[in-house]
Amino acid sequence: MMAPKLIEAKPRSGRIGIVHLGLGAFHRAHQAVYLERYRQRSGDGEWGVCSANLRSSVGLVDGLRAAGQRYHVAEYADSDSVTLREIGVIEETLFSGRDGADESMDSWGRDREALLARMASEDTRVVTLTVTEKGYFLNPASGELKIDDPMIIGDMASPQQPRTAPGLLVEALAQRREAGLAPFTVLSCDNMPDNGKRTRQAVVQLAEHRDAALASWIAREVAFPCSMVDRIVPAMTDADFERLAALGVSDQNAVVCEAFTQWVVEDNFPQGRPGWEAEGVEMVADVAPFETMKLRMLNGSHSLLAYLGALAGIETVYDGINHVELRALLRRYMLEEAAPTLEMPKGIDLDAYADSLLARFANDSLRHRLQQIAMDGSQKLPQRWLSGALERSAAGQTSPCVALGVAAWIRYTAGQDLQGNSYPVDDPLAKRFAELHQMHGSDPRALVAAYLAMDDVVPNALAQDDAFAQAVLVAYQTLTQGGLREALAGL
Repeated sequence: MMAPKLIEAKPRSGRIGIVHLGLGAFHRAHQAVYLERYRQRSGDGEWGVCSANLRSSVGLVDGLRAAGQRYHVAEYADSDSVTLREIGVIEETLFSGRDGADESMDSWGRDREALLARMASEDTRVVTLTVTEKGYFLNPASGELKIDDPMIIGDMASPQQPRTAPGLLVEALAQRREAGLAPFTVLSCDNMPDNGKRTRQAVVQLAEHRDAALASWIAREVAFPCSMVDRIVPAMTDADFERLAALGVSDQNAVVCEAFTQWVVEDNFPQGRPGWEAEGVEMVADVAPFETMKLRMLNGSHSLLAYLGALAGIETVYDGINHVELRALLRRYMLEEAAPTLEMPKGIDLDAYADSLLARFANDSLRHRLQQIAMDGSQKLPQRWLSGALERSAAGQTSPCVALGVAAWIRYTAGQDLQGNSYPVDDPLAKRFAELHQMHGSDPRALVAAYLAMDDVVPNALAQDDAFAQAVLVAYQTLTQGGLREALAGL
């Protein structure tokens, strides 16, 4: 393949209008790309970005600083078709996470004061977030703030030294209120239903533990629009960097992603916003139908593939989608269990959407590892599978594909695939999972019952559906005793 032409970034404007929390690959391949394209088309330099990493790695921040805040995005339609973009819309990178292994308060937030000052600045009109579901510290089942979480307890005890995204938002908004400044708009770009409303819940509930008047002001004055984001952005591998090097790009901060991208945003920005619609962003009055469609059909299928595929030793989405029985399972799940729970605007063809998702999963240029998708299942599955299954249960309908998925997730959290190969279980509840497997691993009925009894993950009404619980148990027994093919044949 000939080296593609590089689309170079515009010169930096030096002006920052957006602060982003969560300097990960998705932000760099999605929101930052839309802003770079908008800046190139319009010449509007007001919306430069300050991006902050809130996690435990400072390397990305320092790497971007060393590169003048520029990096490359490779957008693959397939292995023979790639667009290379240089992104320069990020004006500043900051680190507000934990330095090294020390978890004491003193080890946190190298650039925290600079980040809070940037958020409190009158120039900042929008704060966006990609901190993953667990970064909001909400109970996945109830949506309430986890006030017993050590990180949240720390933010309540030392609100001027926040370590969480909700804590940073509360403190920055408190500073703006005290200075007599209008609040910024808070735009969540994470995969959660009603993500704007959930972000508002986390921020207001945390503020209530600090100052009732502040909480009331936030609830009354701050806009929390919802959004839906979509682009497959796998974690970078050595092979990805080698592919880029073959194209003439040597960039340790680069990101590889699919060519497809979508962004649907509730148009509620009292302090103004970029003209995103010029770059294809769908500015709408109600994001919820699009959000639920994507969560249940795309993300739900991804999770189904991740747990079943990983247990069978399948490494990537591409490998999994080329497994005939798994591909058939995904299509059945999307059309028979997910799509019937959706109420979409006129003109949305869910059959065509399902076909487009299967085609995207089959993109041979992406090496999207199933272990990456399987992370944080306790935080993801309530909105991807369980809310839809609960609706079907209430209507007297069954969800055999979801039941099999839940069984696979339970087995996956044992930390060992069906061939006996071990892997780390990356989940906030990993310690609890290990204890449950140690306690009930030889008794499938007790193990499944213990997992379904986790009311911070599984809705009570669904757990109490005897037909669903029995379907999970049978699927678990079939999967563990007969393997993947027998479990799929059991459907």
